[in-house]
Amino acid sequence: MNILFICTEATPFAKSGGLGDVMGALPHELIERGVNAKVMMPLYRNIKAQYFSDMKQVAVFDTHVSWRTKYCGLYSMEYNGITFFFIDNEEYFARDSYYGYYDDGERFAYFCNAAMDCLPLLPDFKPHILHCNEWQTALIPVYLKTLYAQSKLHEGLRTVFTIHNIEYQGKFGNETGGDLFGLSEEGRRICEYAGCINLMKGAIVTCDKLTTVSPTYAQEIKYGYFGRGLENIIKENEYKLVGILNGIDTELFNPWTDKAIHKSYSRATKADKSENKAALRRDCGLEEREHTPIIGMVTRLVAHKGIDLVVSVFDELMCEDVQFVLLGSGEKQYEDFFRSMAERYQGRVWANCSFSSEIAGRIYAGVDLFLMPSLSEPCGLSQMIAAKYGTVPIVRATGGLQDSIVPYNPVEKSGNGVTFGQINAQDMLGAVKRAIALYHSPADWDILTDNAFASDFSWSRGAERYLEVYGGIADGYREETTLYEGRIQSKDQE
Repeated sequence: MNILFICTEATPFAKSGGLGDVMGALPHELIERGVNAKVMMPLYRNIKAQYFSDMKQVAVFDTHVSWRTKYCGLYSMEYNGITFFFIDNEEYFARDSYYGYYDDGERFAYFCNAAMDCLPLLPDFKPHILHCNEWQTALIPVYLKTLYAQSKLHEGLRTVFTIHNIEYQGKFGNETGGDLFGLSEEGRRICEYAGCINLMKGAIVTCDKLTTVSPTYAQEIKYGYFGRGLENIIKENEYKLVGILNGIDTELFNPWTDKAIHKSYSRATKADKSENKAALRRDCGLEEREHTPIIGMVTRLVAHKGIDLVVSVFDELMCEDVQFVLLGSGEKQYEDFFRSMAERYQGRVWANCSFSSEIAGRIYAGVDLFLMPSLSEPCGLSQMIAAKYGTVPIVRATGGLQDSIVPYNPVEKSGNGVTFGQINAQDMLGAVKRAIALYHSPADWDILTDNAFASDFSWSRGAERYLEVYGGIADGYREETTLYEGRIQSKDQE
């Protein structure tokens, strides 16, 4: 089975969030199961220079954005056993950031058109399924069912569309349907919703299978608070919706092999974690307090991450015998707040309003408790990483947080974290206090941290679920491949 992942991020080339991690790990897991999986993404200017020297030009051709003709270069390279294809156009991708530009609609309409046009040019590879991700690739299922519906070169292709975060839908004015996106009248009707062109809505309707990144989130987005206006469309298409929990790269996120932390350790040598805690205290200028737990957060400082809950009870939290470290950037009001708390509680609070993967790793390894009070969280990876470092997650039971973190049960000695249910600051504070009490109960703490270490957050189960999804829509792909190859040869002979 041949799967082509089409995305705008994939580690190690580009990453701004969980999408990059998924696209770097899931294809590799599928390849190990016999799938011929490859990845296609934009050739951004800020990809590290070391990778450019390994890229080979595959093709140069003209593509289009509605009525405009545009250059496209197709490059490829192999990394970690995965073939990556890169769509090159400096007008659209030679920029400092991946997103956030006035012409993002045009940029990713170009990417979708280029991806469709280059499929017959991929060397020795005819995809059976296009696995598209987020609104930036949402036009591909739409185009396939409308503009390319009669194309012999694209016949038999199936699509999977994954929603990583329904908050970002690709909404544009109705006037963009033809002039910008080149939609047919049918395509325009498919994408129109609530007075605008909604690209994600179009993909939900036209894809063959719809997935999202955790079972609980798949249920949540059927309702108004989580569905962000698309809940009715989700309900209409729930017959093809599957929630599959993301995994993490357990080789990358491994305290035994992590070279960035102060002292390597494992579940069997978890006493060595204390050396990382001591090093974190020194690095952050925190006071030496032998029996005081450290609470950590590595997060974007935006409202849906539950930051207001933390802000509203922070002084009450600091009445407990705890220390607190935070790494993350975002809205200025939150950055200013945590900087001010670091000033008020010198020696007990440290805040770095930026991001560094190296510092993040040292926090995962050095803190005792990891706080994620998200109002919504499609999947979340930080709670998984924290657990694999023997750090106990404290999470709100929503989305992937609910699917990955099980509250500790002192009777059954089960569970790998502490949870709370309501979007309520006092409920969150109560969960933190329960976690602190467990920290001061050596027998419970030993079992709880063992359970966290033992959590299986690999991609193994997720990859198996995706194989089921692909198998359900790819019937007859071998016959389609033969027909496709025959058409290509006939076209070449002409």
